[in-house]
Amino acid sequence: MRLDVLPPVLLASVLGAGLQIAQPQLWDASSYGLFMAVALVLIALAAIKKIAPWMRMSAWVLAGLLLLFGLTGWRALIFERQTLMPELEGRNLVITGVVSSMPQRNEAGLRFRLAVQTAQQDGQTVRVPQKLELAWYSGVFAKGDGPGELRGELQRVPAALQAGERWQMTVRLKAPHGALNPHGFDYELWQWEQGVQATGYVRAGPKDPIPELLGITWRYPVEWARGQVRERIYAHVPDDPHVAGLLAALVVGDQAAIERSDWDVFRATGVAHLMSISGLHVTMFAWGAALLVGWLWRRSSWLCLRVSAPSAALVGGIILALAYALFSGWGVPAQRTVLMLVTVGVLRLLGLRWPWPLVWLLACAVVVLMDPWALLQAGFWLSFVAVGVLFATDSGAFSAGKTGARGQFVTLMREQWVITLALTPLSLLLFGQVSLVGLLANALAIPWVTLCVTPLALLGTFWPALWQVAAWSVALLTAFLSQLAAWPWATYASAQAPVWAGIAGVLGGVLLAWRLPMSWRLLGVPLLLPVLLWQAPRPPMGQFELLAADIGQGNAVLLRTAHHALLYDAGPRFSRESDAGHRVLVPLLRALDVRLDTLVLSHRDSDHTGGAQAVLMMQPQARLLSSIEPEHELQQVRLAEPCAAGQHWQWDGVFFEVLHPQAADYTGVRKTNAMSCTLRISNGTQTALLAGDIEQTQETRLVASGAPLAADVLLVPHHGSKTSSSAAFLDVVHPRMALVQSGYRNRFGHPASPVLVRYAERHITVVDTPHCGAVRWQSWQAQGVTCEREVQRRYWHHQVP
Repeated sequence: MRLDVLPPVLLASVLGAGLQIAQPQLWDASSYGLFMAVALVLIALAAIKKIAPWMRMSAWVLAGLLLLFGLTGWRALIFERQTLMPELEGRNLVITGVVSSMPQRNEAGLRFRLAVQTAQQDGQTVRVPQKLELAWYSGVFAKGDGPGELRGELQRVPAALQAGERWQMTVRLKAPHGALNPHGFDYELWQWEQGVQATGYVRAGPKDPIPELLGITWRYPVEWARGQVRERIYAHVPDDPHVAGLLAALVVGDQAAIERSDWDVFRATGVAHLMSISGLHVTMFAWGAALLVGWLWRRSSWLCLRVSAPSAALVGGIILALAYALFSGWGVPAQRTVLMLVTVGVLRLLGLRWPWPLVWLLACAVVVLMDPWALLQAGFWLSFVAVGVLFATDSGAFSAGKTGARGQFVTLMREQWVITLALTPLSLLLFGQVSLVGLLANALAIPWVTLCVTPLALLGTFWPALWQVAAWSVALLTAFLSQLAAWPWATYASAQAPVWAGIAGVLGGVLLAWRLPMSWRLLGVPLLLPVLLWQAPRPPMGQFELLAADIGQGNAVLLRTAHHALLYDAGPRFSRESDAGHRVLVPLLRALDVRLDTLVLSHRDSDHTGGAQAVLMMQPQARLLSSIEPEHELQQVRLAEPCAAGQHWQWDGVFFEVLHPQAADYTGVRKTNAMSCTLRISNGTQTALLAGDIEQTQETRLVASGAPLAADVLLVPHHGSKTSSSAAFLDVVHPRMALVQSGYRNRFGHPASPVLVRYAERHITVVDTPHCGAVRWQSWQAQGVTCEREVQRRYWHHQVP
């Protein structure tokens, strides 16, 4: 293959992988085999010297596309066939396996990965996926199938697990199932890339068999060493756990050790890429290692006569960077960087001086060949676009550049400015926000972290006293970044634009950064406008839209009119560091550029209020309407106005009315569910009823009061509990459609079978979030709903039985 043929072939190969991962469903193995066979025939055809050049070029390009398409599909089929059988979900299984990862401890217990050796159900051998992600909970939990097992009974405290230990334990498993929302994180894709095909928890209650340590193996020595180093870091930096967590993230790649508040600061200042083992860390480590190996190599004339110092430095730097990437957890960004370094290193060792676009394309194609699903990761595009921009603008990042401290500083600042300018549209497309203080923050943070904090943290592995010095360095940096993040204009957020606008914006950013005449650079400005000025579509006047977010077991419904927005409930709290507000609702509101007028919290239960604080902090102007008590902690964040029957208002031709509770109900002692704020929304043609967690007693009372309950869409009371959705209530409401927000295999069994029977008897269509993902209903297209699991459907997404 001639060199001029290689660029289109590489592009076609990447496109072939991209087309395959866009498939909603996988085809059969013979289809992908046929694509690969045709590709091999085309390669043989291209080798014929007598065919026309255009035919040879076409054959190579089509072969690259078909080969990667077929190969990616074949790999996906093999992986899919190892999934957990549905009949094993929620069953007690006795698993024997080896802990294969550094365990993660939080306030609920432990999370770890287990490499399965044997699995049995009722004494019979069964097949389960080879890699499991398990939780071992401690404390008191709620009875049912999932986290929260055995309320009222104390779980056995999780053991101090270490990688390499061989255990036998009773577990319950389920297929990886995550929330699927517009512009949201794809948890199931992440687990697919990690090779995890089942998640679950250890049964460790007093009535369960005691988990048994069978022995210690020498498997996974790197993970064992990572765990040892992490424990030593926490032991030597005991006074400030959040700083110790940052050091653990930089040394062993334990990103879970970084607290959520710190991540918020890093994202607001645009330095999040520095606080995890990213491509920058691995590249800088390779550069420093190459300098050290080269310096040591030159000390020996015998070595230099056999292998040149530059070649030894190149190979040594890459090998040591590989070791660092493995020790830091072998994350996807580190894998991509090592592959890029190996690709560029091989070209140099072979004496090939290819043009930079070809080197860039080759590195990209190698990464996609090894991990096609990286094309769906934001980090892939950010890193490759950044490297491409630096290549294209000849900023000095890949050449000797200027000498002297002043020259190096100018070069560094220009590189950072070029990357910031070029990646701003892409960041807006991927995340819906960009840091306006990122240039200033990175000007200090990049040299500080790469030349001071990280070397000290790594050297602390050999001389632990340096960890305290590294901790002081981190504390200074975080104090500076916190001040920047507190500025009111630290970030700019906008609605997430469509892909075409993002591509145009990236091209505009590259044009502005390129070393071109000013007249050409100014052409980039109009290309930036679509992504900067994009406005998310809103309902027409007199119409409204409901978006029931996929937040697991809880309620969170976004309601929008032409110029106003209301959020009904804020979903559950998952842990001290995670809740539905931070994980789902804040990104969703940002992506849709929603400015909330009102947050309604139906009642105090945590599956309705868990994400409220994150939402209120993001939406300082939002009015809070709720039945929570005056002593509730959220009253300190935003003073709540009690909801009471008779309250009403109108937005853009849409009428809102509170039907329950009565004002007098606040004087008595009632169950929290009984105080659920019930909201009716109507435009005169279509009506929606949001019922919170009211139970049959409140339903009977509403029916008897003659309240206007008839509705086209009903948010099913109490997630479909047996204590709600009475026959009399459903007969009066008489909805066409009912929405259930619940968690997959939730411990309460919602929605209950008897309740579903009552809806079926009345020919009411029930749509639930485990099957549908986020549910969108629009009053001007009232006959159906849009399910996010259908809109975003991909073959790695779990199909609920």
